[in-house]
Amino acid sequence: MTALDLSSPVAVVGTGTMGQGIAQVALVAGHPVRLYDVAPGRAREAADAIGARLDRLVEKDRLTAADRDAARARLTPADSLADLADCALVVEAALERLDVKQELFRALEDVVGEDCLLATNTSSLSVTAIGGALRNPGRFVGLHFFNPAPLLPLVEVVSGFATDVTSATRAYETARAWGKTPVACADTPGFIVNRIARPFYAEAFAVYEAQGADPATIDAVLRESGGFKMGAFELTDLIGQDVNESVTHSVWQSFFQDVRFTPSLAQRRLVESGRLGRKSGQGWYEYGPDAEPAEPHTAEPCRPPAYVAAEGDLGPASELLALIREAGIQVREDEEDHGTRLVLPSGGQLALADGQTSVEFRDVVYFDLALDYRRATRIALSASQDTAPQTLSEAIGLFQALGKDVSVIGDVPGMIVARTVARVVDLAHDAVAKGVATEEDIDTAMRLGVNYPLGPFEWSRRLGRNWAYALLDDLHLRDPSGRYAPSLALYRHAYATDKREGSTS
Repeated sequence: MTALDLSSPVAVVGTGTMGQGIAQVALVAGHPVRLYDVAPGRAREAADAIGARLDRLVEKDRLTAADRDAARARLTPADSLADLADCALVVEAALERLDVKQELFRALEDVVGEDCLLATNTSSLSVTAIGGALRNPGRFVGLHFFNPAPLLPLVEVVSGFATDVTSATRAYETARAWGKTPVACADTPGFIVNRIARPFYAEAFAVYEAQGADPATIDAVLRESGGFKMGAFELTDLIGQDVNESVTHSVWQSFFQDVRFTPSLAQRRLVESGRLGRKSGQGWYEYGPDAEPAEPHTAEPCRPPAYVAAEGDLGPASELLALIREAGIQVREDEEDHGTRLVLPSGGQLALADGQTSVEFRDVVYFDLALDYRRATRIALSASQDTAPQTLSEAIGLFQALGKDVSVIGDVPGMIVARTVARVVDLAHDAVAKGVATEEDIDTAMRLGVNYPLGPFEWSRRLGRNWAYALLDDLHLRDPSGRYAPSLALYRHAYATDKREGSTS
C-alpha cells in the first residue's frame, strides 16, 4: 500500500492551530487542500493565515515564490461538508469531545467515497471509540501530529480496534511522503508519547511535593545532569498547566485511575489558582518584563578530598573514576567487591542513587544519575539530617573539583533524574509487552515528540538492563502504593539478563 497520490485532495476539518498546521503540511507536500470549519467564515480566515505563513517561508528562503503561489492556488475554503465529497483523506482537528467527533464522522461517511481515508488528530480520546460510530470503522485511523505541525517531524499513526491494516499503512506512508517521521501504535491511552512521558512531569512534581527541592533546582538538574532540553516545571509552563494537567488526568482516567499515572495535587492547585504558565503570566515561575529569573540552589565552594577509595563497580557512574583522576584526586581501588560506593577520607560514603534513602545508612551521600558525567554541568546530592557535615562537604568539593555545580536536595529516594529515567524505561517496556508499539518506534517517538536526549530502550541498554528494575524495586519497598512497582515486562527483562550472566541477584 502506497501513499496517497499528490493529485488526491486532502481535507482538514477544524481550523484552529493544529488544523491549520496539518493543512499547511499537506499543502506544501503538493496536495489540493480543502478547509472546513463549522463556524461561518473561519475556514476563509484560516486560509488567509496559512497564506501569510507561506509568505514568511518565502521571506526566509524556505519556499520559492512559485511554490507558494502554486500552494495558494491549491488551498480552498469549503462552505459545507458536501464540498469534501471527492477527497481521498479527511483529517479532523476539531473540539476534543467524543460526541462532537462521532457526529462529524457519521456526517462525513454520508458524503465522501467508500475509499476515502478518515483520520482524527485527537491526542486524548480513544480512536476506537470515535471510529465505533462509523458503518465502516476499518477506514478510520488516528493521525496524531505534534504542535507546531509544520515544524515537528513526529506523527503517531494510531490503529483503532477495527482499523484495517491497509488503512493504517496508507496513512503511515502518506505521513512519510509528507516529510514526517511516522510511528505505528495501537489505540492506548496517551498513545506512545503522552503515555510514556507522564513520569517526566510526575516525578518532578513528586520531588517538589516532598519538599525535596524547589522547581528551579529540579529543572536545572533535569537539564544540566539529565540532558533534557527543558525541565518539567518550565516545560509545563510553556505547554500550559491546564493543558498538561488535562492530558495527565485523561490518561489516568483512561487507565481506570492507575496509580502510576496519578495527577499532581500541586499542579491541580496551580490550575485552580489561574496560574497557567506563560500564557497567564504566572505558573511555576513568574513571567513578564519585571520578572526575576528563578535560580537553582547551588552549593558554596568546598574543599575537595585528597583521595577517594572505590569499592566495587560504580555501574552507570563508572566514568567518574577517570574524571576524578583527571582532576588530580587520588583514586584507591579495592579489588574486593564490598559494594558500589566511593569512600571519602572522613569515612563517609558516596553512592549513585538507587532508590534507597540516606537516613537508612550511616553517613551516606547519594549522587544523581547523569546522562554523561563528563559533559554534565550540574550534579545533585542527597543527604539526610544524620549525614555528617564533613561527609557532605567532601562530597560537594569532589564534584566541584570535576567542574560541576552542585545542588543539595532533600533525602529523596531515587533523587530526580534516576527515578524519572527508571520510570520512563519501565513504562516503555510495559508498552512493548502490551503491543502498543515496537522498541524502535518508542525510541523514535520519545526523541522526536518530546525531544528526549535518548530513547527509553537506548537508555536502558546504556544503564544496564537490571538498573531500572533494581531502582524501582527499592522505591516500591519504600512506597508500596504501586506507583513504583516494576512492571512484569521489566521484571522479565531484568531476570532474563541476569540468568544469561549466571546471576539471579
